Amino acid sequence: MSAHCMLTGTKPGFGNRVSHSHRRTSRRFDPNIQTKRYWLPSENRHVRLRLSTKGIRTVDSIGVEAAVARIRARGVRI
Repeated sequence: MSAHCMLTGTKPGFGNRVSHSHRRTSRRFDPNIQTKRYWLPSENRHVRLRLSTKGIRTVDSIGVEAAVARIRARGVRI
């Protein structure tokens, strides 16, 4: 599974692990992706969304209908 948020588009960031001796090795910062199931009244069904925690808060504030419309506008199939 990819670490991408369907709503916000958040994806992994990359950087370096720095040891005590200051040697650098590459690492990956993954977003906090959660799978959440929402009821979509307009289609009379549940939708399962892979969202970051910020995306979940966005859905809580704008509503699931508006969030699904934004996701579909980005070209993601639900």
